[in-house]
Amino acid sequence: MVMKLVKAKMKKPQVKQEPFGKYLERRKISMQQLQEMYAIYAQYYDNTNFPLFLDDFSNKHGAILIFHPKTEQIVGFSTMAIHQFEFGHQRYTFLFSGDTVVKREFWGNRALQATFVKLVMRLRFQYPRDEFYWLLISKGYKTYLLMANNYYVYYPNVEGKHQQLAPVLEYYCKKFFPKYYNEMSHLLNFGEDYQPLKGEVAPITAKMRLDNPKIDYFAKMNPTWEQGTELPCIGYLGWGDIMRYPLRFFSKPISKGKLEARLCNKQGGC
Repeated sequence: MVMKLVKAKMKKPQVKQEPFGKYLERRKISMQQLQEMYAIYAQYYDNTNFPLFLDDFSNKHGAILIFHPKTEQIVGFSTMAIHQFEFGHQRYTFLFSGDTVVKREFWGNRALQATFVKLVMRLRFQYPRDEFYWLLISKGYKTYLLMANNYYVYYPNVEGKHQQLAPVLEYYCKKFFPKYYNEMSHLLNFGEDYQPLKGEVAPITAKMRLDNPKIDYFAKMNPTWEQGTELPCIGYLGWGDIMRYPLRFFSKPISKGKLEARLCNKQGGC
């Protein structure tokens, strides 16, 4: 019995096989980690530099970091901010997703979504009486699909639903992006110095638009996405939706992104 206990203690911990995520507050993210984050960001976005990246991150409250299962190096991230305001005699809490990028060989992995769910649950209990929303700004169709494929109540919606969210979204954009929000196009334009997504990273083909109505809808709503314009989107995080979300998340089949990543890895890198 003693020998079995000793062997059990000596047994090496299992090495994680899949990337894993953690949410860290801004003050807990080291300069080395910020450099790792920027190195990934620069692979996928044009017209950027490290000081600009740091300046943008100074306006965020933290970030979800995705770590390699063996080396624990950062392989992806999503910056986060928490915004609160009153509108129409109601208090709102918004979880805002800023820059979000994952190395291509890890596309389709669910570590980001799983960590996001944990953060949402914590904030939902922290502000139980607030109207609670997730807001993202999308200059690429993959970011838009994160919301369109996972939320029950979201806007802009490919089926034309949930128009009641439009005034809330517009109020948010005018309050937090007053210089950049265009009321005619309903897009955010941060100017020529902004960082557009590299065209070869996530192009939109005619076939993709034909096969996927949500991708086609994104391209119609943000026709200048290649120049870096952003489509603001919100998803409602009511108590009922939050309870249903984990079931939807864990029952989803393997994503196309993960299949692409596997092919990428078999071919020796992308």
